[in-house]
Amino acid sequence: MRQVYLDHNATTPVLPEVLEVMLHHYRDDFGNPSSVHRYGRQARVVVDEARDRVAQLLGAPASCVFFSSGGTEANNTILKGVAAALKDRGRHLVTSQIEHPCVLDTCAYLAQQGYRITYVPVDAQGVVDPEAVRAALTDETILVSIMHANNEVGTLQPLADIARLAHERGVLVHTDAVQSFGKIPLHVDALGVDFLSFSGHKVYAPKGIGGWYARPRTLLHPLLHGGHQERGMRSGTENVAAIAALGKACEIALGDMLQEGERQHQLRQVLEHGIGEQIPAVRIQGEGAARLPNTTNVAFAHVEGETLLMSLDLQGVGISTGSACSSGSLEPSHVLRAMGVPEAYLQGALRFSLGRTTSMADVEYVLAILPGIVARARALSSAFAP
Repeated sequence: MRQVYLDHNATTPVLPEVLEVMLHHYRDDFGNPSSVHRYGRQARVVVDEARDRVAQLLGAPASCVFFSSGGTEANNTILKGVAAALKDRGRHLVTSQIEHPCVLDTCAYLAQQGYRITYVPVDAQGVVDPEAVRAALTDETILVSIMHANNEVGTLQPLADIARLAHERGVLVHTDAVQSFGKIPLHVDALGVDFLSFSGHKVYAPKGIGGWYARPRTLLHPLLHGGHQERGMRSGTENVAAIAALGKACEIALGDMLQEGERQHQLRQVLEHGIGEQIPAVRIQGEGAARLPNTTNVAFAHVEGETLLMSLDLQGVGISTGSACSSGSLEPSHVLRAMGVPEAYLQGALRFSLGRTTSMADVEYVLAILPGIVARARALSSAFAP
């Protein structure tokens, strides 16, 4: 049976050359970067070189890049760290209704601590209106946190406009760029953000490594205290092998991002066109907006997405019904709810996220088996009338 992996927004396979870098540093450069002897100095060079490569990908100074265990820790650090640092100035934060659960849950935690959170809506394409952010700002607002690319539907947000409006009021801006990092060109100055979160396992590096960018002289209290690593912003001995692997993954992304993005975009177009031609009553979420080149969220009327997912899995195809971090939930996607997706389609959404391993043959295989799977699932649903 053919095996087709189309869930790259959940995680990506570690590239062979990235794995080799990681194994080398586990075997040979095993020193603690905080040690002053030769082994420690070698490890410090490895960490610094990887930091340079991440900084290149972001168009940022290396001194503004900090490593963490991943995007969740980075988002927690920034939201809680800014809230703690600026609590005497104000206790109001602005975010959107379609953020990743690690941002929404952190905001919920801050609300329990006495902060006020405003959740701005999105339109039917899943895009935040910058004017809605402007209207939400008050003299008490200390941070706006809007994701760059949505993990479920792939829509891109107008961050430059949002940042400009926020900065006019002296408000800091953070973006969760975990899904766009390494997939499309990013430049922190062009986006206008003060903080940006990223994760390695979305860009063919291992799980458990990521970090954030912080503009110079921005106030942020650390989440972890201890050994003063990462210039006092993230204590704990650095994961040298994973950091080196992330640096290699960034080097690869820098080399062919535009070409690979265009290749995946063309494959996505073939997939979307084929689904629309062969299967009735489908919706492509966010198709009228700028999206990540690799992501499409397709909703099928009057059928359970979980049924389709399991049927595709039996045929060797790995996809998702939404965020991997919400896969245990029986509730419809909060992202699709916020976009106003009709009830008939709400439970039948599938996310296809393509990657470097995706081929035209993979897409053709999905298009060959998916119509029959949908038809059989609908035949069991009394709500569907062809």
